[in-house]
Amino acid sequence: MIRFESDYLEGALPEIMARLQETNYVQTAGYGVDPYCDAAREKIKAACEAENADVHFLVGGTQTNTTVIAAALRPHQGVLAAESAHIEAHETGAIEATGHKVLTLPSLDGKIRAEQVREYVLRHRADESFEHIVQPAMVYISQPTETGTVYSFSELKEISKTCRELGILLFVDGARLACALSLDYTPTLQELAELTDVFYIGGTKHGALFGEAVVILNEDLKKDFRYMIKQRGGMFAKGRLLGIQFEALFTDELYFKTGAHEMRLADKLRSAFSDKGIEFYYNSPTNQLFPVLNDAQLEKLSAKYSFSLQKRLDDGHTVTRFCTSWASREEDIDGLISDINAL
Repeated sequence: MIRFESDYLEGALPEIMARLQETNYVQTAGYGVDPYCDAAREKIKAACEAENADVHFLVGGTQTNTTVIAAALRPHQGVLAAESAHIEAHETGAIEATGHKVLTLPSLDGKIRAEQVREYVLRHRADESFEHIVQPAMVYISQPTETGTVYSFSELKEISKTCRELGILLFVDGARLACALSLDYTPTLQELAELTDVFYIGGTKHGALFGEAVVILNEDLKKDFRYMIKQRGGMFAKGRLLGIQFEALFTDELYFKTGAHEMRLADKLRSAFSDKGIEFYYNSPTNQLFPVLNDAQLEKLSAKYSFSLQKRLDDGHTVTRFCTSWASREEDIDGLISDINAL
């Protein structure tokens, strides 16, 4: 069985494994205050052209989202997000468990718009009972989104402008950021650093064994953030393992090359589905593809490949998800394309 249901099913990039092996017997201080974490921080700040940024390393996405949001918001505040956002749909109420409500906005493509944010916040402020209602104080978006769509530079700039005019924070979840960075109309790392208060660079889904790098730009959010990491269970004793991985990812543009690899193979697969007349449920330009398969197609491909079943569309069709990853092999993609052509 060849697996395409997600992009974190394999171990780690060879370059990362090599560095972990090379440094295996080196003794360092724990909890992320080691030379490898320091070097990784400097490489990330240089890539973002943000020397004043604070960079912290956590193990996984849910832990990162809960820690950032808990650190940023006061007890009476909530975070605005698309109704399909990861923090709403895939984290088992983790944000609510920290005491903060996810305030959802409708979305057909996984993205939210600046005007939605403005309308929600102004409606809240105009409500005579505003003190009895959770206060929107942050916007959360993913780049790319759960549906594989991306925010263009102009879209993110407009959301950023709106957040700053309203005095609320902007947080970008970059679990699959390397894929978005491969597109020429999306914000660069430098632009993310200019437009957001905090964002994170995903490693887990881009060839690291585990790990996410939080980049904090807002001065108010920097204070005591390590306390919050510890309180939320994220103060990794062997923190140098995170630093080593991100140092490798940001050496010789490995992070960007990994995203480009995932995108190139996804483009091949996308073309194969399209050429066969198979439509997509979401117009995703990234490494997550959502083809709508009829029952016969689903049965044939399921015999050889593993992929996600997103939802039953009608009696004869199912929305599926195929993901390429850092470890996707050309021959496996070509084999799948051959089987798609034979449907």
